[in-house]
Amino acid sequence: MTEMAGYERPGFFGNGNRSKEITYSYGPQSWFDDTKAECLATESSVTMFDQSCYVKFRVEGRDACRILNHVSAGNVDVRAGKVVYTQWLNSRGGIEADVTITRLSETEFLVVTIAASQSRDMAWLKRNTPDDAHVVVTDITPGLPMLALMGPKSRDLLEKLSGSDLSNDAFPFGTSREIEIGYGSVRASRLTFVGELGWELYIPADLATHVFDRIVEVGAEFDLGHAGFFALNSLRMEKGYRHWGHDIGEEDTPRQAGLSFAVDYEKLEFIGRDALLAERDRGIPTKRLVQFRLPEGCRDMLYHEEPIWKDGDIVGSITSGGFGHRLDRSLGMGYVNCADGVSKAFLESNEFEIEIACERIPSEPSLQPFLDPKNLRIKV
Repeated sequence: MTEMAGYERPGFFGNGNRSKEITYSYGPQSWFDDTKAECLATESSVTMFDQSCYVKFRVEGRDACRILNHVSAGNVDVRAGKVVYTQWLNSRGGIEADVTITRLSETEFLVVTIAASQSRDMAWLKRNTPDDAHVVVTDITPGLPMLALMGPKSRDLLEKLSGSDLSNDAFPFGTSREIEIGYGSVRASRLTFVGELGWELYIPADLATHVFDRIVEVGAEFDLGHAGFFALNSLRMEKGYRHWGHDIGEEDTPRQAGLSFAVDYEKLEFIGRDALLAERDRGIPTKRLVQFRLPEGCRDMLYHEEPIWKDGDIVGSITSGGFGHRLDRSLGMGYVNCADGVSKAFLESNEFEIEIACERIPSEPSLQPFLDPKNLRIKV
């Protein structure tokens, strides 16, 4: 078990007679083989992640949509049952929060963010809500655990558990609705942070153990496995999924972070809009978050802050690192700086190295994820 912001959560699940003790190293960690097994099981069958530490805010009232649209770069004025991935920005266009927002009804929304941002994101939302607004924000995290089922067999398992039609036509990506599992009414949201077909399940706390037991019982038929947050980090690195506080923060704009797809530039008003439009008018960003892949067979590990070199100069540093077990490659992502702009052509026409323990290792850059760049796995 590990800890984040006061929440206990699984780091990895030990297999066989291997020690569950966590020891640290600059090379492959003591949990390397266990995490590899969890990642490959997620790719081949179905895995359950306990993500109850994710923070949930319920935002409701007749002004809830207006306030959330003011705070969010994306448009949350969508149909009930739709999930919107978006960022909350400051007036400079920097990313203050990275969230998903689910519309529950005309006047009700569910905001989900990371554990480390619980107090911070609540404070940001309240700070940007006028005193006369008809809106109530409630932190419902303790009462709403979340289990995630991820992998190609997740649909079959959930359909067997719930009796619901979870086909693409009936339940497309980005949809959220309630289904029944055992005695529990569970909100299922078709999302992923690992790059495989999957659902996040939001469960009332009094029924969480019962739902967990039902998933495990029926899951045996589908080779259900369990995975922790070490595997989650490896899996999200292969897909280039950003983590707030590491890869994105208050000084990084969505355009620099490769998250322009989550911004509705046509929306007439939201915090940071003027800054984003001015940045877009300036052309190619001079700073850009880039994914890197070390050579095949290289077992050097990237963790954080390793320098990125080009032509004998440091042009950036690694913000996140991890070993991608589905790709069998060491991966990282970090911001690259160039006064003339960081474009795909710039990356392809230059050679980059990442320094690990005073040694520079050739590295392949990409603005797209190395795993399934067309998202075929998650939208199957």
